[in-house]
Amino acid sequence: MEFPYKYRLLISFFAGLFLPLAYAPFNLFWLAPLSYACLFFSWNRLKPSRSFICGFIFGCTSFFSGIHWVYVSIHDFGQLHPVIAALLTLLLVMVLACYTGLTGCVAVRWFPSEGPKAWLVSFPAIWVLFEWLRGWFLSGFGWLSAGYSQTDSWLMGFAPIGGVYLMSWIVLLSAGSIVCILIGSSRLRIRVLFFMAILWGIGFTLNKYSWGYANGRALTVSLIQGAIPQDIKWQPEQFIPTLELYKSLTEESKDSHLILWPEAAIPALYHTVEGFLEEVNAIALENGSTVALGILRDDPSGETIQNTLAILDEETRFYVKRHLVPYGEVFPVPGFIRNWLRLMNLPYTDLASGEPDQPPMQIAGEMAAITICYEDLFGAEQLHYFPKASLIVNVSNDAWFGDTIAPHQHLQISRVRSAEVGRYTLRATNTGISAVIDPLGKVVSRSPQFEPHVLKAVVQGYTGSTPYVLWGNYFSTLAAFMVLLIQFLVTKFTIRPGT
Repeated sequence: MEFPYKYRLLISFFAGLFLPLAYAPFNLFWLAPLSYACLFFSWNRLKPSRSFICGFIFGCTSFFSGIHWVYVSIHDFGQLHPVIAALLTLLLVMVLACYTGLTGCVAVRWFPSEGPKAWLVSFPAIWVLFEWLRGWFLSGFGWLSAGYSQTDSWLMGFAPIGGVYLMSWIVLLSAGSIVCILIGSSRLRIRVLFFMAILWGIGFTLNKYSWGYANGRALTVSLIQGAIPQDIKWQPEQFIPTLELYKSLTEESKDSHLILWPEAAIPALYHTVEGFLEEVNAIALENGSTVALGILRDDPSGETIQNTLAILDEETRFYVKRHLVPYGEVFPVPGFIRNWLRLMNLPYTDLASGEPDQPPMQIAGEMAAITICYEDLFGAEQLHYFPKASLIVNVSNDAWFGDTIAPHQHLQISRVRSAEVGRYTLRATNTGISAVIDPLGKVVSRSPQFEPHVLKAVVQGYTGSTPYVLWGNYFSTLAAFMVLLIQFLVTKFTIRPGT
C-alpha cells in the first residue's frame, strides 16, 4: 500500500523542525541521521514535483528553527522594522529551503527513487553536491551543513580526510541505512548493518589520530572578552569605559606571549585611537607580549573602510577581511534600495574586502592563518594558508546574535575548521563564546558568555598536512559526482530482459 502523500508532508515538516537539535548547543548528533532518514522515506517513489515540496517543507522548518536568530541580528541590533526583519528572515529561509527541495526533485527525476540505489547512492551523493553548492553560490551560506552536527561523534574523524562535506556524506549514508533497516529485506538489513559498522568504526579509529606534529614551542595566550553588549557598544558615553576595560584586561595578561582581542573590539577607526594603541603596545612589548586586535580602519583608497585584524609590533601589520557578510558588510542591491537604506538610517555602504590569498602572518613566533568572524564558515578558502600556518586565529563578534543558539553553532563550525587542518584555533569574541580548540576539534577551554573574561591557555603550533589540506573539497565533491555519473549511466543503459 502506498504511503499517503499528506503524511509524507507531515513527516518532512517534523523531521526538519527537530533537525537543529542535532547541532550545538543541544548536541543530539544521533538525531541528524534520523531526521534525514525521515526525509528520504518521504521521497520514496514520489514524483519530482512532490519530492520538491517535501524537501522544501523540510528545509523551511529546519532552517527556520535553526537560523531564526537572523531576525535577532537585523531587528534587535540592526534596528530594522519588525515586519521587514521578519520578511527578510523568511525570505532567507525559503531560499535555503529551495536547495533541499531541488535535491529531492533531481534525485527522483534522473535517478532511482526507491530501494538501496536511492537511499544509499543517489540521495546522499546529490545531497552532498547541493550542500557544497549552497556553501559558495551567491557568496554562500553553509550554516547547518549536515557534517557540523557530528562534532561530538566518531564521524569527526573524517574531517581531516574530506572536510565537512565528507562528514555530511557519512551522515546521509547513515540516514539511507536507517531507511534500509526499516523497510528493506532481511538480507539488506544485515548487509547495511555491517556496512555502517565499518563506516563508523573507521570514524572511531580516525577520531583518535593526529595528522600533524607539534613544533615543541609552548605559546601562552590570553583571549580577551570585553562582553560589551552590541546595543550600547557604539554609544559615545561607552567609548572611554571600553578603552579602559580592554587596557586593564590586557595588563592582567602581561605574562602571555599573545594577547588577542575580538573583532572590532574598539568602537572606532584605527587612526582615531592610534595613540591609545601605542600605549597598549608599549605595555605589551615591555613584557615580551604581542597584542592582536580586530578593528575597523580607513581603506587606503580613502573611499570606504575595512574590517581588519591589527597586529601591534614595532610596526603595525594588518590582515583585511576578504569574505564579507552579504547585507551586513556588503550590499549587492540597486541604487534606489541603497537610497532607501540611507533614508531609514540603516547601513548601506560596502566595506572594502582584502586580497583573496593573503599569506599567513607571524604572531608571537607562530605563523597564523587569520579569519574574521563569518570567514571561518568557508574552510576551502583558508587552505592557501597551509601547511605553512602553524595555528588558526579567529576573531568574531557574535554579540550580533544576542542570547540565541547562533554563538554555539558558530563555535561548532570553528571546531570543524580545526579538525580539517589539524591546528589549534584561538577564537576571541566580544561577548562569547571565546575558546581554544585543539587540532582534533575538541574544545580545550571556553569562556562564559556575556561576562568580561580573560581566557588563558598554553598551545603549540603544528606542522604537517592533513589529506583535506592537500585536496580540499575536491575529494568529496568529485567522488559524489562520479558516483552519480556511474549510477546514471548504468541505469540509463541497462538492457532489461526481453528488450
